[in-house]
Amino acid sequence: MKIIIAKTAGFCMGVRRAVEMALDMPRKYKGPFFTFGPLIHNPQVVGLLKEKGISIMDEIPAQGSGTMLIRAHGVPPGIKKNLKSSGFTVIDATCPRVVKVQAIIRKHARQGYASIIIGDKNHPEVTALLGYAGERGYAVGNMEELESVPGFEKAIVVAQTTQNIFLYEKVKEWIRVKFPHYKRYDTICDSTSKRQAEIKELAGHVDVIIVVGGHSSGNTQRLVEASRQAGKPAYHIETESEIDLDTLASSKNIGITAGASTPNWMIKRVYRTLEDLSHKKARGLRKHFYTIERSLLLTNIYVSIGAGCLCYANIKLLGGASGYFPYVVMSMLYVLSMHTLNNLIGRKADYYNDPDRASFYKKHQTLLSFLAVSAGGAGLLTAYSAGLTSFLVLLSMSIMGLSYNLRIIPERPAKGRYRSIRDIPGSKTALISLAWGVVTSILPALSLHLKAGIPVVFALSVSMIFVRTAFFDILDMQGDRIVGKETIPILLGEKKTMRLLKYVLLSSSSVLLISGAFNLISKLGFVLFICPLFLFFVLTKHEQGYMLPGTKLEFLVESHFVMAGILAFVWPFV
Repeated sequence: MKIIIAKTAGFCMGVRRAVEMALDMPRKYKGPFFTFGPLIHNPQVVGLLKEKGISIMDEIPAQGSGTMLIRAHGVPPGIKKNLKSSGFTVIDATCPRVVKVQAIIRKHARQGYASIIIGDKNHPEVTALLGYAGERGYAVGNMEELESVPGFEKAIVVAQTTQNIFLYEKVKEWIRVKFPHYKRYDTICDSTSKRQAEIKELAGHVDVIIVVGGHSSGNTQRLVEASRQAGKPAYHIETESEIDLDTLASSKNIGITAGASTPNWMIKRVYRTLEDLSHKKARGLRKHFYTIERSLLLTNIYVSIGAGCLCYANIKLLGGASGYFPYVVMSMLYVLSMHTLNNLIGRKADYYNDPDRASFYKKHQTLLSFLAVSAGGAGLLTAYSAGLTSFLVLLSMSIMGLSYNLRIIPERPAKGRYRSIRDIPGSKTALISLAWGVVTSILPALSLHLKAGIPVVFALSVSMIFVRTAFFDILDMQGDRIVGKETIPILLGEKKTMRLLKYVLLSSSSVLLISGAFNLISKLGFVLFICPLFLFFVLTKHEQGYMLPGTKLEFLVESHFVMAGILAFVWPFV
């Protein structure tokens, strides 16, 4: 079974902006906190905001207090004015594209134009637009209703930003013939247009299309319509629990798209469910390989193997010939312990980012806690056997790793946001990169007295781990944003972070070649430059939509460390 996710699936710009403004409210404004009506048409997101203390208000009280967020669909101008008069601090999260339509209608209404709005008259966006049109506003849902609207000397025609593009093209053509003097505006959001146009292309490659989104979401319903118009069976689901696995079992190619108000974590859950179905249908080695692959990733055993391979490659880059085994084991045990503990503590974010992992850690919490503590203790014993320096360095790193989530500064003196290490923006990626760099390069180099090239190898290790961690942060942006993590992609943005990662990878490859040429490291650098290029290729393919977030992508990213170890091992025999 092949699964294809539409590139445009998930939050549009306006929805993302509104959700982020809602999540920022408790930090920036005084409570209590409200949205006027549901912020977006997605029950899961609305439920999440409720958990964070952001309630829905449908009626304006005579006297109010706190902060009110205007929903992404917008509200009639009178409502905004009344909310302010009632005493609320009003924050406007209306989508900028909707604001543009509101401005068009307001301008022409003042000039005496009638406004014909092609959209669902019960939709909150259309209700808001009618508020700007005044008494000469008309909401039209289909061609029959359009034909019943009287003619005007002056009129404009606009569309609900999430309207069906096929319907609106028919409307514009009818208006062009019947009332050529009317002004027609293309107000369907380009995100909506792209989603509906992409359905046509997607339909040519799949047997069936799954449309993920709230059942009350207009733009999601129109994606279902577009899928069926493209000649493919379409199933509208809100969560992965609604997937009819028996119906889909015979499908060889499945397409997934999602409405503009559907969060990434819901798309991930649907993809994971279909991915599991795909491998359950598989036979022989492919099925067993997937089971092993997923188990190694869930338990962090594979990432610890990667740490050991990176440590071995670094020692060989520095010219080490023997005595490396304790340091390889040490790095594996340290990484296994710290990553497992972090997963146990960070299950809240995994609930959105990787539900399978969150479920796995909840189910096996006791066993995994024992594994993390045992690995940490065994790592310290191994370090002690290697020497006092190794032991003290690893002990210090372990203490710092364990204190990452602790509230170091008491609540009363710390009036600001930064009371623990994890509160520092970008600290997670930076500390993981530095910790891996120390345990896989600095520690073995100092203990084995391998002085030359240490800064180069350390910088290379930190760079590779930085790319790996920041890339996973890109995949987890929405979940991290929800639980309050300020990772590097959240600070810089997805596109800027991806460009940075690619630059780091190309620089790492160049450094390996140049350092090898000037004998700062061993000639192994002429081979290991392949590893950053391999990861560059994986990131590029993901960016182009050929590698979807899931087990395969995660396994490939972690595999470039294993590749480094294998190349270092076979190098002397070539």
